[in-house]
Amino acid sequence: MLDFNQRIVAPSLLAADWSRLGEECHRAIAAGGDWLHLDIMDGHFVDNISFGPNFVKHVRNTVADAYLDTHLMIERPDQYVTEFIEAGSSNITIHIEPEYDVEATITKIKESGISAGLALNPATPLKLAEPFLKKIDILLIMTVVPGFGGQNFMEEETMPKVAQAKKIRADKNLNFHIEVDGGITPETASIAAKHGANILVSGTGTFKADEMAVSIKELRES
Repeated sequence: MLDFNQRIVAPSLLAADWSRLGEECHRAIAAGGDWLHLDIMDGHFVDNISFGPNFVKHVRNTVADAYLDTHLMIERPDQYVTEFIEAGSSNITIHIEPEYDVEATITKIKESGISAGLALNPATPLKLAEPFLKKIDILLIMTVVPGFGGQNFMEEETMPKVAQAKKIRADKNLNFHIEVDGGITPETASIAAKHGANILVSGTGTFKADEMAVSIKELRES
């Protein structure tokens, strides 16, 4: 059974200095980051392009023991998921909104021996994810519109879904973490945690902080 009381902080490499990627990965871990979050964007599902499986592979080679939380914000995760598995992802989270076989893709991820997550955009109702909740390890509820870092936390649109997901998990005795991503600061982390989230993704709030270790400690203890 997963420990939902464990607060996990996942610095997002989207906000790192890519010219010093190896140093940035080690800095995040040394500062207390539990996971490294990798945002994959294809310019179709979201209006931005980030990086692909070779970037993930480089991170894996740089920090061999790190937990790599790979978030596929792409139109056809079913076509590319094998590449991200082979690149060294520890978890792969796919979005529910595009048109593809979500269940088969979750199954493929799980059968590879890593964990699987399902993500929802702020406007996407939780009911669309309910048929898959018994199959996943992580439910990622986006707290900004995905695509760019540094956005403001969308509390009204997203926190009811976090609370509802927590209730469904308890009522049905399910086993998945609740993750939030976007606009996460110590203040918004506290709000998200009170509603039921225990994995906190933060890019700007960690890599751009004056003292990364202090920021991560505040996120964990907020």
